[in-house]
Amino acid sequence: MKTKDVVMLLLLAIMWGGSFLFMRIASPVLGPVVLIELRVLIAGVALLIYVKAIGKTLELRERWFHYLVVGVINSAIPFTLIATAELNLTAGLAAILNATTPLFGALVAALWLKDPLTPKKIVGLLLGLIGVAILVGWSPFPFSLTLALSILAMLGASTFYGIAGVYTKVYLKGASSLAMATSSQLGAALFLLPLTFVVPIRSVPTPPVIVSVAALALICTAIAYLLYFRLIENVGPTNAMTVTFLTPFFSILWGVLLLHEPLTLSTFVGFGIILLGTGFVTGIKFARRATPPDPVEKTHETPAGRINTMS
Repeated sequence: MKTKDVVMLLLLAIMWGGSFLFMRIASPVLGPVVLIELRVLIAGVALLIYVKAIGKTLELRERWFHYLVVGVINSAIPFTLIATAELNLTAGLAAILNATTPLFGALVAALWLKDPLTPKKIVGLLLGLIGVAILVGWSPFPFSLTLALSILAMLGASTFYGIAGVYTKVYLKGASSLAMATSSQLGAALFLLPLTFVVPIRSVPTPPVIVSVAALALICTAIAYLLYFRLIENVGPTNAMTVTFLTPFFSILWGVLLLHEPLTLSTFVGFGIILLGTGFVTGIKFARRATPPDPVEKTHETPAGRINTMS
C-alpha cells in the first residue's frame, strides 16, 4: 500500500470504529430498521447533493442494477444485522466479530473466483473460528439463545461484506467511487423503506440519539464509503477489507471511554487469534531490506512490504 492508502485506511478505521458506538446508542431507541434507513438515506442524499454540486454523473444507465445489489448486500442487510446484534452485544464485541470479514471474503473468493484455499488460508480460517469460540465461550455475558442469535447476526453481516467486496471487484471495475458510494446508499434506502412500515420506530429519539444518527450517516457512512470504495479501486477488495484489523481497536476504545463497556481478557485473546487468522488468510508480508544489486549482474527488484490480494 502507498502512504495515502494507509492514511485512508486509518481514517476509515476510526470512522467505522465510531459507527459501532453510534449504533449501540441509537438502535435500542429507534430500532435497527429505522436507524439504518435513516443512516443510508441521509448519507445517500448528502452524497447526491455533493455529486450535483461538483457536476459529476452517477452512471446509472449503465450500472444501476449493480449499484442496487451493492447497496443491498454491502449496506442495507449487514448494517441492519449489526444494529440488531448491538441490541445485546457491546460495541467492542460487535466490532471484533466484524473482524472476521476477510475470512469470509476468502471463502467467497474461493467459491466465486476459484481462488484456491491454500493450507495457510485454511489454518487462518480455523484460527478465526477458534477466536470466535473464545469470545463466545469466555464472554462476560451469560450464554443464551439471544446471545447466540446476536453473534450469528454479526457473522452474517461479515459474510455479506465478504460477498460485496468480491462482487464490487467483478462487476464494478472502473466505476467512480463517488458514484458507487452515492448510488449504493440510495439503493439501500430504497430497499429498506418498505420495512420501516413493518418495524416502526420504538420511541422518541433523545438529543444524543439524534447526534448519533447524524454522525453515523454523514461521517461513518457518506465520507467513510467514499474512502472505502476508493481503497477497493487502489488496493483491491481483500486489502480494503483489512480495515477490520484496525476498526475494533477504535470501537473498543470508544466503548470503554464513552459507554463504560467492560474490557476483559477474553476480548484480547479472542481478538488476537482472529487477527492472526486473518493475517494468514490475507497473506500479509513484512517489509524486508532490499539487497543491493550486483555491480556486474543485472537484478530484478520487487516491491517490499506488499499485502497480497486474493486474486
